[in-house]
Amino acid sequence: MRRFSQRSYLVTLSEINITPLLDLAFVLLIIFVITTPLLEQSINLKLPRGGQPDKTLNKSDIRTVEISNTGYYKLDRKAMQLPQLISQLAGEFRANQNLVVYIRADKDSRYDLLAQVIDGCQRSGITRYSLRTEPTR
Repeated sequence: MRRFSQRSYLVTLSEINITPLLDLAFVLLIIFVITTPLLEQSINLKLPRGGQPDKTLNKSDIRTVEISNTGYYKLDRKAMQLPQLISQLAGEFRANQNLVVYIRADKDSRYDLLAQVIDGCQRSGITRYSLRTEPTR
């Protein structure tokens, strides 16, 4: 009968196989590339056509309010209720008198949702706001 050597069981590996690690890294990279644009989406709005391109403004002076056709409000991509949105805008206007509010409302949304935002801006002293539209071609 043949005897097997015990030495083959005591040999240690001095190298790490990095192939599974690279596979994992590529899978994670693909997942992040696919999901990142989805995370940056805002409310899906269909803006009405019209208007002219804006003059360049300082981006730190601009706040964007979005109104969906179902009545959801977002201020700079953060969902808020209307009273909270108006008080946030009023506080930012007190800190920065150059504040401009961009209002993006879905073309199928109710007019009163837009009117409430405009009224809240006016009551807070914010006179510089812009109703956003899709540019005409």
